[in-house]
Amino acid sequence: MANKQLKWQLPFLLFLIIGTILILRKQAPYQTNQGLIFGTTYKITYQSDDNLKDEIETELQKVDYSLSPFNKKSTITAINNNTSMKADTMFTQVFNLSKQISDETGGAFDITVAPLVNAWGFGFKNSVLPDSAQVDSLLQFIGINKINLVNGEIVKTDSRITLDCSAVAKGFGVDCVARLLDRKGVKNYMIEIGGELVMKGQNASMQPWHIGINKPIDDSLAVNQELQTVLEISNASMATSGNYRNYYYKDGKKFAHTIDPRTGYPVQHNILSATVIADNCATADAYATAFMVLGLDSARAICNSHDELDAYLIYSDENGKMQIFYTDGMKKYLKH
Repeated sequence: MANKQLKWQLPFLLFLIIGTILILRKQAPYQTNQGLIFGTTYKITYQSDDNLKDEIETELQKVDYSLSPFNKKSTITAINNNTSMKADTMFTQVFNLSKQISDETGGAFDITVAPLVNAWGFGFKNSVLPDSAQVDSLLQFIGINKINLVNGEIVKTDSRITLDCSAVAKGFGVDCVARLLDRKGVKNYMIEIGGELVMKGQNASMQPWHIGINKPIDDSLAVNQELQTVLEISNASMATSGNYRNYYYKDGKKFAHTIDPRTGYPVQHNILSATVIADNCATADAYATAFMVLGLDSARAICNSHDELDAYLIYSDENGKMQIFYTDGMKKYLKH
């Protein structure tokens, strides 16, 4: 009886083994495409028989022609130059999202902040910081509430208002590539543009994607890669904002590169790095920037009122020691 069972079982086991090998052989390989876009780098890893780099770059160029202020032919450049132009679909989506998050953060996130950023940036290069009179003058045409989208066109209360979507465009670009890969039926991918990410499915080792959060140590040369923690994450969008690589010392005082649109001055609070996980990367990108402006208490309050947002905030306490706050929803991603 035992021999008869063994004779029946062996062919069945052999069939299972051969079937498994054939299935594994049929699995599509993981491809990696990388390059430059939006003044930064991108890296996209995905499982597909086809190399989709050309289609990915076409999608990214669409975003560039909509949202890049450095592209002379972009929609946003035309708007900044007060040229009459219908806003394209991408610009409209980003504008509406920016207005929503600006309202929800009390103006801490604002895509009209560019003149202030430029003024402080110019000051850094020339060691001449803007004075209070100059800041007050610029604040006259800062505020997303001073622009509206009417019948597809931007209407400004002041022609000097200019837009800069750099705090949301990278995240939006990541979302656009994610939608492309979804349309192509790709189930496993990681998309990263300038540190903003969308992860779906599994990596080539059939594990969740592993994403590091850098320790926010003063590092203007970007040589420090020490990790604060590592996340195991799938089917989520993530963005990180921090001042530890963008700052300036003058007369013994440290100035962060993040400008508070409400005051016109660089932020002086204690958040060093803000990582946000959201339903899409554009939203995560915008909130990460807003949290750097808002500070710890206000950022925590927003997370408490938005179940769809999770955050990992690194800050310095009153003694200058590095501390961490993270939402309950972040716990499932923390590897160590």
